[in-house]
Amino acid sequence: MYPVDLPAVDGTGLTSESKQYISSLESSPTMPNNEWFELSPTSKVAITPSNVRHLQLFEDDQPTCTVAALHSPGDPAQVVALYLHEKWWHVDDVLRTSSRSRSGLVLVRSLMERVIMFLLSQVVEQSSQEEALFSLHPRTESCKLLWRDGQAVGFYTIKHKGNLCDSWSGSCYQLSVLDTMLVRRSCRRRGFGLQMLEDFCSSFPTEQFLGVSSPLSPSMVAVCRRFLQQHKEHRERLYEVEAPGGWIQRRNIWLIIQLGINKKISPTFGETMRDDTEISSEGSSEQQIKHCDPSQGGHSLSNKISGTGCSPAAHAAELD
Repeated sequence: MYPVDLPAVDGTGLTSESKQYISSLESSPTMPNNEWFELSPTSKVAITPSNVRHLQLFEDDQPTCTVAALHSPGDPAQVVALYLHEKWWHVDDVLRTSSRSRSGLVLVRSLMERVIMFLLSQVVEQSSQEEALFSLHPRTESCKLLWRDGQAVGFYTIKHKGNLCDSWSGSCYQLSVLDTMLVRRSCRRRGFGLQMLEDFCSSFPTEQFLGVSSPLSPSMVAVCRRFLQQHKEHRERLYEVEAPGGWIQRRNIWLIIQLGINKKISPTFGETMRDDTEISSEGSSEQQIKHCDPSQGGHSLSNKISGTGCSPAAHAAELD
C-alpha cells in the first residue's frame, strides 16, 4: 500500500509528525554513521538536519500545514522523499495507489490527495533551475486528480460560481472556471488534457456559461480547438475569463480560435505569453490513451503567469 491508501491523516497530525521528526533529528548528536534513504539499488541519500526541511503545502497558512521533505545534497531544490506515516517514502511512491477505485478523474477529498497535488504542481514537474509551475493552491481548492495505471498523471482545479474570488474584495465568481490544469511530461500526447476539459464541461450541465482562466496558452487553445471541433454545443458556452468573470471580463473561446489571434498575445486582455514548450495535438479517443510512465518526469499544461489567472494563487499553465 502507498500513503494515499493508508488511514487518513489531518493537517494538524501531518504537521505535528513532521515537526517532531525534524526536532528529533536536530537534537540528536552528530553520528559518524548517518541514517540513509535508498533511492535505488545503487543510490542513497544521507538523512541529516542539513537536507531535511519543512514544506508548506497550501497557500493559506493559518494554521500552517507542513510535511518533512528530504532534499538531494547535490541539488537542494530537488525533493526525493517525504516523511509520511512515520517513515520516508520516495516521491514516486507518494504518487502511486494500490486502489483500483482510483482510475480516471477522481474528486480530491483527502489530505494525502492534496499532498499529491502539491507534488505534481510544485516538485516533480520542475528542474532545479525552474520556478514552480503554480503558486500554492488553497487547502479547500476544488480539484480532480487524473489516475492512470495506478499513478497520478495530472489534475485540474475549479473556481465554482458564487465562490469568493479572494479574501479581500468580496467579489464572487459569476461562472464556474477551469483555473489550472497539469499533465505530467511523460504522459503528454495521450489525450489527457482533452479528457479533463470534457470532464469539466460535463460536470456543470445546468450552467449556461463556463470559463477557462485567462490568459490561454497556445497549447490550451489547441486543446480547446479540438474539444470545440468535436462538441459544437459548447461553442457558445466556453469563455476565456478573468475574475470575477463578468461580461467585460470574458471572451468566447471559439471566436478567439476563429479569429486566429491566439499566437503570442492573450486576445482578451493583451497579456504577453510565454511559448517555451512544444505544443502537441491532444488525442480524442480511448484508443489513443496509451500506457505512460510518470516516473520519467512530466510537464504542465500551461506556464505560470503571475497576476493574470482567475486566482491570485493559481494560474493557468502551459499545456502539453
